[in-house]
Amino acid sequence: MSMFCFQCQETAKNQGCTVKGVCGKNDTTSNLMDVLIYTLKGISIWGLKNYELGHDIKKYGRFISKGLFTTITNVTFDDERVSELIREALTIRDYAKEEFLKSFAEKTGNEFTETVHDSAVWTGSTTQDFLFKSTEVNILSTTPDEDKRSLRELLIIGLKGIAAYAEHAYVLGYEDDSVYIFFMNALKSTTEDLAQETMLDFVIQAGKVSVDTMALLDKANTETYGNPEITKVNIGVRNNPGILISGHDLKDMQELLDQTQGTGVDVYTHGEMLPANYYPAFKKYDHFVGNYGNAWWKQNVEFEQFNGPILMTTNCLVPPKDSYKERVFTTGNVGFPGVKHIPD
Repeated sequence: MSMFCFQCQETAKNQGCTVKGVCGKNDTTSNLMDVLIYTLKGISIWGLKNYELGHDIKKYGRFISKGLFTTITNVTFDDERVSELIREALTIRDYAKEEFLKSFAEKTGNEFTETVHDSAVWTGSTTQDFLFKSTEVNILSTTPDEDKRSLRELLIIGLKGIAAYAEHAYVLGYEDDSVYIFFMNALKSTTEDLAQETMLDFVIQAGKVSVDTMALLDKANTETYGNPEITKVNIGVRNNPGILISGHDLKDMQELLDQTQGTGVDVYTHGEMLPANYYPAFKKYDHFVGNYGNAWWKQNVEFEQFNGPILMTTNCLVPPKDSYKERVFTTGNVGFPGVKHIPD
């Protein structure tokens, strides 16, 4: 078994992917993601200690949200991207540690001597370091108790979903510290040997926080772009050059429409970006033509047939065929080796 991932409905035999993800993710990427999650737990430990001393934890919460989102299925397949995030996570974790140690000493007059979990202190710098660490921290190594392990991973998978909502709200200028605090408390709890009842309480709480964060995202979207309207969506094409955009990030949609306005280039949505057609703010763009194609899993056929550039803004990227790979662009957390990435 070179990997273990069971976070989505695509998983092999409804049990778990152990050689390569059905989504296309290889074992190296999967193992690096395990290490990224592990390091986010370390950030959470020090972040909470800073919170208890009155420090602002937004910088930690934002990165945790970004890190969790990156590990969602069909977001990134790029090993170097994940490795770089681990390095960044270690830097942020160590900054949080130093911030706490300094404040603790100033407040108490003593040095902090408590033992902390390994996720808060381990270190590494190369991809090989991270892959070696993955053998110690992968999902199956956390505990032999299957019930506890399942609750622990169910919580983490729930956090990933919350992070997706939180990330999309944040790019529009909306965030809630209580979501970040829950991320930290929940991730910290996965480093502890808790009773099953306590673990279940965290899972149930994740459901509530998920609804609250979804409401935050709805507020962000509707206050920025208006309330979605029942809309007849054009599914035809015009003769102009066109760009296809997929994913969930409405801010990327807005920026693409602004940058292409008046250029003679049409814009079409695909898959998850279909709802953009319903927002009043986007209806003012006469070069926003409508929706092209069908569901995300038909990319290999529909992207091949589409003759223009394709922009992937969030999850639901399928490993592209060589026949159209050079026309695919990623942005945000999305990544694939050899595909051009547009920084935020």
